Amino acid sequence: MHVGTLTIGDQLLRVGIRPGARVAGALTGTPLLLFNGIGANLELVSPFVAKLGDTEAVIFDVPGAGKSPAPKAPYRLFMMARLAAKVLDELGYDQVDVLGVSWGGGLAQQFTLQFPARVRRLVLAATSMGGATMVPGKPSVLWKMANPKRYLEKGYMKRIAPDIYGGLMRKDPDAIKLFTDHARGGDRAGYRYQLLAIAGWSSLPFLWRIHHPTLVMAGSDDPLVPLVNARLQASLMRNAKLHIVDDGHLFLMNKASEVAPVVREFLR
Repeated sequence: MHVGTLTIGDQLLRVGIRPGARVAGALTGTPLLLFNGIGANLELVSPFVAKLGDTEAVIFDVPGAGKSPAPKAPYRLFMMARLAAKVLDELGYDQVDVLGVSWGGGLAQQFTLQFPARVRRLVLAATSMGGATMVPGKPSVLWKMANPKRYLEKGYMKRIAPDIYGGLMRKDPDAIKLFTDHARGGDRAGYRYQLLAIAGWSSLPFLWRIHHPTLVMAGSDDPLVPLVNARLQASLMRNAKLHIVDDGHLFLMNKASEVAPVVREFLR
């Protein structure tokens, strides 16, 4: 992945691009725009992106996450979707496929609603419709997730990872190490802004407007976003199918070799 920076307005963004197949300088397929989870830096998707074959992938650290500086003020998801569209404009991408994981799944839905012509296909991973329309995890799990210490202190992450992420994180120390090796702490204010951005947001009233082919992916043991959310969302969408992975919240990273071919086949 090639990593650099872009400045959109007064916001500096750290952007990663994993080049795809090209012929005479032109892409042979549709690029994939990825939206990461809350507090997550772009390196956390690198194990998954590395398995995408010849698909060009684009991702940026949301302001306040990873190495993108925190914004000057709180924002809403529609504002972040607008920022993502400007990133695509700056990079010269017209239509893209979109993949959102966890918090980024909400942003992926918002982006698709705001810019339907720019989206060809949609992948929603370990996410929900948000707000009061989500079947939540246990309060103790959500409380731990709301604390940015999980990105800032590796020791804290090792202690809580089994409880909040489930799946392989419950029994495989290597899975936890994979996460801590790739995680890069962001900004506490930026983390709070991400929480505020999605507070009260829900895609349910507008879900019928998403007509794009959609792959809804979920872990069978996800304490943060229980599987029932994916089942419900896939049943309510006009053109969606459900794929369940035998893992927890971080299946895109933990089972990249298994999950990436499923995504690639869907995008084809």
